[in-house]
Amino acid sequence: MKNLFKTAFLLTLLTLLFIWIGAMVGGRLGVMTAFIFCLIMNFGAYWFSDKIVLKLYRAQPVLRSQDPGIYEAIERLCASAGIPMPNVYEIASKTPNAFATGRDPEHAAVAVTKGIRQMLSDDELEGVLSHEIAHIKNRDTLIQTVVATIAGAVSMIAYMIRWAAIFGMGSRDRRGSGNAIGLLAMAIIAPIAAMLIQLAISRTREYQADSTGARISRKPLALASALSKLVNANARIP
Repeated sequence: MKNLFKTAFLLTLLTLLFIWIGAMVGGRLGVMTAFIFCLIMNFGAYWFSDKIVLKLYRAQPVLRSQDPGIYEAIERLCASAGIPMPNVYEIASKTPNAFATGRDPEHAAVAVTKGIRQMLSDDELEGVLSHEIAHIKNRDTLIQTVVATIAGAVSMIAYMIRWAAIFGMGSRDRRGSGNAIGLLAMAIIAPIAAMLIQLAISRTREYQADSTGARISRKPLALASALSKLVNANARIP
């Protein structure tokens, strides 16, 4: 419950940061524009984020007949978590990785790379899968997508403001130059603040997924061992 309130607070803070940028750029109209833009982005993220991510990674669906072992492991974890079976995908990459995506437990997917299958034992892989199932159960897949979308929009607008402020400084009077400098400062600070909030939310959800995943799998040491291996392996194969 504590992590849930912390996530809600940070997400609200990120949204307010986005609206504040809109107010700085366009006043009341800017606030309304930023708010509407935020709603549109979140709507798109809600419906299409899983398809975009899976296509980006060129993930291929895995049938039960192709890999019954991973299906059985995910089914056990889903039964323990009390959620439906997600779609399963594989990514042809040597980088050891796994992730969950989807707007809710009824429309979720779990993807694993070939690299992680080759590196981890069956128990360790089940521990990692339990972490991803926990993300689905806790609806982190939607939260992280919304956070990334808003933070990306803040960075995009800030980037546009920086160029507008730089090119507009030479043709303004002293008062206009002061406004341009203020916008430029905001354009530098806002993306950093958005990134820090995004990282804070991500870390909070990751810790919660570790805790939930350990309970789901009942193999906390296997999960810990897998995470240690992944940290070392990703340093070698980003």
